Amino acid sequence: MNSRRTITFVPIILVAIFAAFVVWPRAAMTQQDEAPQKKQQMPTIDEYQPKSTLVTKEHKIERAKFPFIDIHSHHWNPTPEEVDRLVKEMDTINLRVMVNLSGGTGEELKKTVAVMKGRYPDRFVVFANMNYDDLNTPGFGKRVTERLEKDVKNGAQGLKIFKNFGMDLKYASGERVHVDDPEFDAVFEKCAELKIPVLIHVAEPSAFFDPWDYHNERWQELKEFPGRARPPAKYPPFETLMTERNRLFAKHPRTNFIAAHLGFHGNDLERLGKLFDSYPNVYVDIAAVLAELGRQPYSAHDFLVKYQDRVLMGKDIYEVNEYKWYFRTLETRDEYFEYYRKRHAFWRIYGFQVPDDVLKKIYYKNALKLVPGIDARSFPD
Repeated sequence: MNSRRTITFVPIILVAIFAAFVVWPRAAMTQQDEAPQKKQQMPTIDEYQPKSTLVTKEHKIERAKFPFIDIHSHHWNPTPEEVDRLVKEMDTINLRVMVNLSGGTGEELKKTVAVMKGRYPDRFVVFANMNYDDLNTPGFGKRVTERLEKDVKNGAQGLKIFKNFGMDLKYASGERVHVDDPEFDAVFEKCAELKIPVLIHVAEPSAFFDPWDYHNERWQELKEFPGRARPPAKYPPFETLMTERNRLFAKHPRTNFIAAHLGFHGNDLERLGKLFDSYPNVYVDIAAVLAELGRQPYSAHDFLVKYQDRVLMGKDIYEVNEYKWYFRTLETRDEYFEYYRKRHAFWRIYGFQVPDDVLKKIYYKNALKLVPGIDARSFPD
Protein backbone atom coordinates (compact mmCIF):
# COMPACT_ATOMS: atom_id res chain seq x y z
CA MET A 1 0.00 0.00 0.00
CA ASN A 2 2.78 2.37 0.99
CA SER A 3 4.78 1.44 -2.06
CA ARG A 4 1.81 2.30 -4.31
CA ARG A 5 1.46 5.67 -2.64
CA THR A 6 5.15 6.28 -3.08
CA ILE A 7 4.91 5.41 -6.74
CA THR A 8 1.93 7.77 -7.11
CA PHE A 9 3.58 10.75 -5.40
CA VAL A 10 6.95 10.45 -7.12
CA PRO A 11 5.71 11.85 -10.48
CA ILE A 12 3.90 14.63 -8.65
CA ILE A 13 7.05 15.57 -6.81
CA LEU A 14 9.07 15.47 -10.02
CA VAL A 15 6.54 17.74 -11.74
CA ALA A 16 6.69 20.16 -8.82
CA ILE A 17 10.47 20.20 -8.92
CA PHE A 18 10.42 20.77 -12.69
CA ALA A 19 7.99 23.64 -12.26
CA ALA A 20 10.03 25.18 -9.48
CA PHE A 21 13.27 25.16 -11.41
CA VAL A 22 12.14 25.57 -15.03
CA VAL A 23 8.59 26.80 -15.55
CA TRP A 24 8.19 29.29 -12.72
CA PRO A 25 11.46 31.18 -13.40
CA ARG A 26 10.51 31.41 -17.06
CA ALA A 27 7.06 32.69 -16.14
CA ALA A 28 8.58 35.23 -13.79
CA MET A 29 11.02 36.38 -16.47
CA THR A 30 8.19 36.68 -18.95
CA GLN A 31 6.25 38.88 -16.53
CA GLN A 32 9.32 41.03 -15.97
CA ASP A 33 9.83 41.35 -19.75
CA GLU A 34 6.21 42.24 -20.35
CA ALA A 35 6.08 44.97 -17.72
CA PRO A 36 8.39 47.46 -19.48
CA GLN A 37 6.91 46.50 -22.86
CA LYS A 38 3.45 47.47 -21.67
CA LYS A 39 4.84 50.80 -20.45
CA GLN A 40 6.59 51.44 -23.79
CA GLN A 41 3.41 50.69 -25.72
CA MET A 42 1.54 53.56 -24.03
CA PRO A 43 3.68 56.72 -24.37
CA THR A 44 2.20 60.15 -23.95
CA ILE A 45 2.10 62.60 -26.85
CA ASP A 46 5.23 64.23 -25.43
CA GLU A 47 7.08 60.94 -25.04
CA TYR A 48 6.31 59.53 -28.47
CA GLN A 49 9.10 60.63 -30.80
CA PRO A 50 9.53 57.94 -33.45
CA LYS A 51 12.74 57.72 -35.44
CA SER A 52 12.09 57.27 -39.12
CA THR A 53 13.64 54.29 -40.90
CA LEU A 54 13.09 55.90 -44.30
CA VAL A 55 16.22 56.06 -46.42
CA THR A 56 16.22 58.77 -49.10
CA LYS A 57 18.65 61.30 -50.48
CA GLU A 58 19.25 64.29 -48.24
CA HIS A 59 20.49 67.77 -49.06
CA LYS A 60 21.56 69.65 -45.96
CA ILE A 61 21.76 73.25 -47.16
CA GLU A 62 23.53 75.61 -44.78
CA ARG A 63 23.50 78.71 -46.99
CA ALA A 64 20.81 80.18 -49.24
CA LYS A 65 21.32 79.81 -52.97
CA PHE A 66 20.75 83.56 -53.46
CA PRO A 67 21.15 86.50 -51.09
CA PHE A 68 17.87 87.09 -49.32
CA ILE A 69 15.89 89.62 -47.32
CA ASP A 70 14.28 88.51 -44.08
CA ILE A 71 11.14 90.64 -43.98
CA HIS A 72 10.10 89.44 -40.51
CA SER A 73 12.52 89.64 -37.59
CA HIS A 74 12.41 91.16 -34.09
CA HIS A 75 15.25 92.86 -32.23
CA TRP A 76 14.15 95.15 -29.43
CA ASN A 77 16.64 97.87 -28.49
CA PRO A 78 19.72 96.05 -29.84
CA THR A 79 23.17 96.98 -28.61
CA PRO A 80 26.13 97.66 -30.95
CA GLU A 81 27.66 94.36 -29.87
CA GLU A 82 24.47 92.48 -30.75
CA VAL A 83 24.33 94.14 -34.16
CA ASP A 84 27.96 93.21 -34.87
CA ARG A 85 27.17 89.60 -34.00
CA LEU A 86 24.07 89.65 -36.21
CA VAL A 87 26.02 90.79 -39.26
CA LYS A 88 28.64 88.06 -38.81
CA GLU A 89 25.90 85.42 -38.54
CA MET A 90 23.96 86.85 -41.47
CA ASP A 91 27.02 86.54 -43.68
CA THR A 92 27.26 82.80 -43.00
CA ILE A 93 23.81 82.08 -44.45
CA ASN A 94 23.67 84.70 -47.25
CA LEU A 95 21.17 86.87 -45.38
CA ARG A 96 21.81 90.21 -47.03
CA VAL A 97 19.18 92.45 -45.41
CA MET A 98 17.28 91.93 -42.17
CA VAL A 99 14.06 93.83 -41.44
CA ASN A 100 13.65 94.62 -37.76
CA LEU A 101 9.92 94.99 -37.21
CA SER A 102 10.35 96.10 -33.59
CA GLY A 103 11.70 99.61 -34.07
CA GLY A 104 9.24 101.32 -31.76
CA THR A 105 8.43 104.99 -32.23
CA GLY A 106 9.88 108.39 -31.32
CA GLU A 107 13.21 108.34 -29.49
CA GLU A 108 13.24 104.55 -29.28
CA LEU A 109 13.03 104.29 -33.05
CA LYS A 110 15.76 106.89 -33.58
CA LYS A 111 18.05 104.93 -31.28
CA THR A 112 17.37 101.62 -33.02
CA VAL A 113 17.93 103.15 -36.46
CA ALA A 114 21.23 104.67 -35.27
CA VAL A 115 22.48 101.40 -33.79
CA MET A 116 21.50 99.23 -36.75
CA LYS A 117 21.47 101.37 -39.89
CA GLY A 118 23.99 103.88 -38.58
CA ARG A 119 26.56 101.12 -38.32
CA TYR A 120 25.48 98.97 -41.27
CA PRO A 121 23.31 101.14 -43.56
CA ASP A 122 22.88 98.47 -46.25
CA ARG A 123 22.20 95.48 -43.99
CA PHE A 124 19.19 96.51 -41.94
CA VAL A 125 15.72 97.97 -42.33
CA VAL A 126 13.72 99.23 -39.35
CA PHE A 127 9.92 99.41 -39.16
CA ALA A 128 8.06 101.77 -36.84
CA ASN A 129 5.32 100.75 -34.40
CA MET A 130 2.29 102.56 -33.03
CA ASN A 131 2.05 103.72 -29.41
CA TYR A 132 -1.43 103.43 -27.91
CA ASP A 133 -0.84 105.27 -24.62
CA ASP A 134 -3.09 108.14 -25.69
CA LEU A 135 -5.68 105.96 -27.43
CA ASN A 136 -8.51 107.29 -25.29
CA THR A 137 -7.69 110.97 -25.79
CA PRO A 138 -9.69 112.63 -28.58
CA GLY A 139 -7.68 113.10 -31.78
CA PHE A 140 -5.62 109.93 -31.36
CA GLY A 141 -5.78 109.02 -35.05
CA LYS A 142 -4.33 112.33 -36.12
CA ARG A 143 -1.56 112.23 -33.50
CA VAL A 144 -0.45 108.67 -34.24
CA THR A 145 -0.37 109.54 -37.95
CA GLU A 146 1.86 112.53 -37.26
CA ARG A 147 4.16 110.35 -35.14
CA LEU A 148 4.47 107.86 -37.97
CA GLU A 149 5.38 110.61 -40.41
CA LYS A 150 8.18 111.74 -38.07
CA ASP A 151 9.36 108.15 -37.65
CA VAL A 152 9.70 107.78 -41.41
CA LYS A 153 11.72 111.01 -41.53
CA ASN A 154 13.91 109.49 -38.83
CA GLY A 155 14.63 106.37 -40.86
CA ALA A 156 11.65 104.00 -40.58
CA GLN A 157 10.87 102.18 -43.84
CA GLY A 158 7.56 100.56 -42.92
CA LEU A 159 4.93 100.09 -40.22
CA LYS A 160 4.46 96.91 -38.18
CA ILE A 161 1.11 96.16 -36.51
CA PHE A 162 1.38 93.64 -33.67
CA LYS A 163 -1.09 90.90 -32.77
CA ASN A 164 -2.76 92.83 -29.94
CA PHE A 165 -4.42 94.97 -32.63
CA GLY A 166 -7.93 93.56 -33.01
CA MET A 167 -7.69 91.08 -30.14
CA ASP A 168 -6.43 92.65 -26.90
CA LEU A 169 -6.38 96.37 -27.60
CA LYS A 170 -9.44 98.06 -26.07
CA TYR A 171 -10.82 101.49 -25.40
CA ALA A 172 -11.38 102.69 -21.83
CA SER A 173 -15.03 101.71 -22.24
CA GLY A 174 -13.98 98.09 -22.70
CA GLU A 175 -14.89 98.06 -26.37
CA ARG A 176 -12.44 96.12 -28.52
CA VAL A 177 -10.51 98.03 -31.16
CA HIS A 178 -11.60 96.40 -34.40
CA VAL A 179 -9.05 95.73 -37.13
CA ASP A 180 -10.95 98.05 -39.49
CA ASP A 181 -11.59 100.74 -36.85
CA PRO A 182 -12.02 104.08 -38.69
CA GLU A 183 -9.91 105.82 -36.03
CA PHE A 184 -6.87 104.34 -37.77
CA ASP A 185 -7.84 105.12 -41.36
CA ALA A 186 -5.57 108.16 -41.48
CA VAL A 187 -2.58 106.02 -40.46
CA PHE A 188 -3.05 103.56 -43.30
CA GLU A 189 -3.68 106.31 -45.82
CA LYS A 190 -0.46 107.99 -44.67
CA CYS A 191 1.40 104.75 -45.37
CA ALA A 192 0.10 104.84 -48.93
CA GLU A 193 1.16 108.45 -49.26
CA LEU A 194 4.64 107.71 -47.90
CA LYS A 195 4.85 104.54 -50.05
CA ILE A 196 5.76 102.32 -47.10
CA PRO A 197 4.29 98.85 -46.50
CA VAL A 198 2.26 97.75 -43.48
CA LEU A 199 3.23 94.35 -42.13
CA ILE A 200 0.22 93.36 -40.07
CA HIS A 201 -0.39 90.42 -37.75
CA VAL A 202 -4.12 89.74 -37.37
CA ALA A 203 -5.44 86.85 -35.26
CA GLU A 204 -3.53 83.62 -34.64
CA PRO A 205 -3.65 80.11 -36.15
CA SER A 206 -7.32 79.12 -36.41
CA ALA A 207 -6.67 76.09 -34.20
CA PHE A 208 -5.94 78.44 -31.27
CA PHE A 209 -9.59 79.51 -31.41
CA ASP A 210 -10.84 75.90 -31.42
CA PRO A 211 -11.40 73.76 -28.30
CA TRP A 212 -8.14 72.62 -26.76
CA ASP A 213 -8.70 68.89 -26.97
CA TYR A 214 -7.08 65.84 -28.53
CA HIS A 215 -8.49 66.73 -31.93
CA ASN A 216 -6.63 70.04 -32.00
CA GLU A 217 -3.49 69.74 -34.14
CA ARG A 218 -1.81 72.55 -32.16
CA TRP A 219 -2.35 70.71 -28.85
CA GLN A 220 1.39 70.53 -28.21
CA GLU A 221 1.89 74.30 -28.55
CA LEU A 222 -1.14 75.11 -26.41
CA LYS A 223 0.16 72.77 -23.71
CA GLU A 224 3.53 74.53 -23.79
CA PHE A 225 1.97 78.01 -23.98
CA PRO A 226 -1.61 77.89 -22.61
CA GLY A 227 -1.85 81.67 -22.93
CA ARG A 228 -1.92 81.32 -26.72
CA ALA A 229 -5.39 79.80 -26.63
CA ARG A 230 -8.13 82.15 -27.82
CA PRO A 231 -11.33 81.01 -26.06
CA PRO A 232 -14.59 82.63 -27.21
CA ALA A 233 -15.31 84.04 -23.75
CA LYS A 234 -12.32 86.35 -24.09
CA TYR A 235 -11.60 86.78 -27.81
CA PRO A 236 -13.57 87.38 -31.00
CA PRO A 237 -13.91 84.37 -33.31
CA PHE A 238 -11.25 83.76 -35.94
CA GLU A 239 -13.69 84.45 -38.76
CA THR A 240 -14.70 87.79 -37.23
CA LEU A 241 -11.07 88.90 -37.27
CA MET A 242 -10.62 87.73 -40.85
CA THR A 243 -13.72 89.67 -41.93
CA GLU A 244 -12.46 92.85 -40.25
CA ARG A 245 -9.01 92.38 -41.74
CA ASN A 246 -10.37 91.98 -45.25
CA ARG A 247 -12.50 95.10 -44.85
CA LEU A 248 -9.32 96.95 -43.87
CA PHE A 249 -7.61 95.75 -47.05
CA ALA A 250 -10.59 96.86 -49.12
CA LYS A 251 -10.80 100.29 -47.48
CA HIS A 252 -7.20 101.15 -48.35
CA PRO A 253 -6.48 99.84 -51.84
CA ARG A 254 -3.48 102.15 -52.30
CA THR A 255 -1.75 100.79 -49.19
CA ASN A 256 0.44 97.71 -49.51
CA PHE A 257 -0.26 95.22 -46.74
CA ILE A 258 1.95 92.24 -45.88
CA ALA A 259 -0.14 89.76 -43.91
CA ALA A 260 2.18 88.02 -41.47
CA HIS A 261 2.41 84.21 -41.32
CA LEU A 262 0.65 83.52 -44.64
CA GLY A 263 -2.30 85.46 -43.25
CA PHE A 264 -2.95 82.34 -41.12
CA HIS A 265 -4.29 80.62 -44.24
CA GLY A 266 -1.31 78.31 -44.69
CA ASN A 267 -3.61 75.38 -43.98
CA ASP A 268 -5.98 76.53 -46.74
CA LEU A 269 -4.00 77.79 -49.72
CA GLU A 270 -7.09 77.95 -51.90
CA ARG A 271 -8.56 80.49 -49.50
CA LEU A 272 -5.30 82.46 -49.51
CA GLY A 273 -5.34 82.48 -53.30
CA LYS A 274 -8.85 83.94 -53.28
CA LEU A 275 -7.62 86.62 -50.89
CA PHE A 276 -4.88 87.54 -53.36
CA ASP A 277 -7.36 87.55 -56.23
CA SER A 278 -9.68 89.90 -54.34
CA TYR A 279 -7.06 92.32 -52.98
CA PRO A 280 -4.11 93.09 -55.27
CA ASN A 281 -2.55 95.24 -52.50
CA VAL A 282 -2.03 92.22 -50.21
CA TYR A 283 1.13 90.14 -49.80
CA VAL A 284 2.21 87.56 -47.22
CA ASP A 285 5.36 86.34 -45.53
CA ILE A 286 6.17 82.74 -44.64
CA ALA A 287 7.54 83.48 -41.16
CA ALA A 288 6.96 80.71 -38.60
CA VAL A 289 4.55 78.81 -40.89
CA LEU A 290 7.00 76.77 -42.92
CA ALA A 291 5.49 73.60 -41.48
CA GLU A 292 2.18 74.47 -43.16
CA LEU A 293 3.80 74.53 -46.59
CA GLY A 294 6.08 71.59 -45.89
CA ARG A 295 3.26 69.17 -45.24
CA GLN A 296 1.66 69.87 -48.64
CA PRO A 297 4.63 70.04 -51.03
CA TYR A 298 2.67 69.66 -54.27
CA SER A 299 0.12 72.31 -53.35
CA ALA A 300 2.83 74.57 -51.91
CA HIS A 301 4.92 74.35 -55.08
CA ASP A 302 1.98 75.13 -57.36
CA PHE A 303 0.74 77.94 -55.11
CA LEU A 304 4.13 79.65 -54.93
CA VAL A 305 4.57 79.42 -58.69
CA LYS A 306 1.10 80.86 -59.32
CA TYR A 307 1.42 83.66 -56.74
CA GLN A 308 5.16 84.16 -56.98
CA ASP A 309 4.81 87.96 -56.88
CA ARG A 310 2.95 87.98 -53.57
CA VAL A 311 5.08 85.93 -51.12
CA LEU A 312 8.09 87.12 -49.10
CA MET A 313 10.78 85.32 -47.13
CA GLY A 314 10.56 85.74 -43.36
CA LYS A 315 11.60 83.84 -40.24
CA ASP A 316 10.15 85.60 -37.12
CA ILE A 317 12.04 84.20 -34.10
CA TYR A 318 15.69 84.81 -34.94
CA GLU A 319 17.98 81.80 -34.67
CA VAL A 320 20.67 81.60 -37.32
CA ASN A 321 20.80 77.80 -37.28
CA GLU A 322 17.09 77.43 -38.10
CA TYR A 323 17.09 79.15 -41.50
CA LYS A 324 18.46 75.98 -43.09
CA TRP A 325 14.99 74.42 -42.96
CA TYR A 326 13.67 77.25 -45.13
CA PHE A 327 16.48 76.75 -47.63
CA ARG A 328 15.88 73.01 -47.74
CA THR A 329 12.15 73.24 -48.37
CA LEU A 330 12.39 76.02 -50.95
CA GLU A 331 15.43 74.66 -52.80
CA THR A 332 15.19 70.83 -52.66
CA ARG A 333 12.78 67.95 -53.09
CA ASP A 334 13.89 66.19 -49.92
CA GLU A 335 11.26 63.96 -48.36
CA TYR A 336 9.84 63.41 -44.91
CA PHE A 337 12.29 65.26 -42.68
CA GLU A 338 11.81 66.63 -39.21
CA TYR A 339 10.75 70.22 -38.65
CA TYR A 340 12.85 72.23 -36.21
CA ARG A 341 10.12 73.16 -33.72
CA LYS A 342 7.83 70.36 -32.56
CA ARG A 343 5.20 72.66 -31.11
CA HIS A 344 4.51 74.00 -34.61
CA ALA A 345 4.31 70.56 -36.19
CA PHE A 346 4.25 67.03 -34.90
CA TRP A 347 4.33 65.97 -38.56
CA ARG A 348 7.29 65.74 -40.93
CA ILE A 349 7.78 68.05 -43.90
CA TYR A 350 8.92 67.87 -47.53
CA GLY A 351 10.84 70.08 -49.92
CA PHE A 352 8.85 71.67 -52.72
CA GLN A 353 11.76 73.12 -54.76
CA VAL A 354 10.51 76.18 -56.61
CA PRO A 355 12.23 77.34 -59.83
CA ASP A 356 15.08 79.82 -59.49
CA ASP A 357 13.09 82.73 -60.90
CA VAL A 358 10.40 82.13 -58.27
CA LEU A 359 13.00 81.64 -55.56
CA LYS A 360 14.56 85.01 -56.34
CA LYS A 361 11.20 86.73 -55.97
CA ILE A 362 10.53 85.11 -52.60
CA TYR A 363 14.07 85.69 -51.35
CA TYR A 364 14.44 89.33 -52.34
CA LYS A 365 12.65 90.73 -55.41
CA ASN A 366 9.22 91.07 -53.83
CA ALA A 367 10.71 92.80 -50.79
CA LEU A 368 12.67 95.19 -53.01
CA LYS A 369 9.41 96.08 -54.72
CA LEU A 370 7.60 96.86 -51.46
CA VAL A 371 10.18 98.32 -49.08
CA PRO A 372 11.74 101.66 -50.08
CA GLY A 373 15.41 102.38 -49.58
CA ILE A 374 16.98 98.92 -49.98
CA ASP A 375 19.96 98.93 -52.33
CA ALA A 376 19.01 96.57 -55.16
CA ARG A 377 22.63 96.48 -56.38
CA SER A 378 23.36 94.00 -53.56
CA PHE A 379 21.24 91.39 -55.32
CA PRO A 380 21.48 89.58 -58.67
CA ASP A 381 19.12 90.45 -61.50
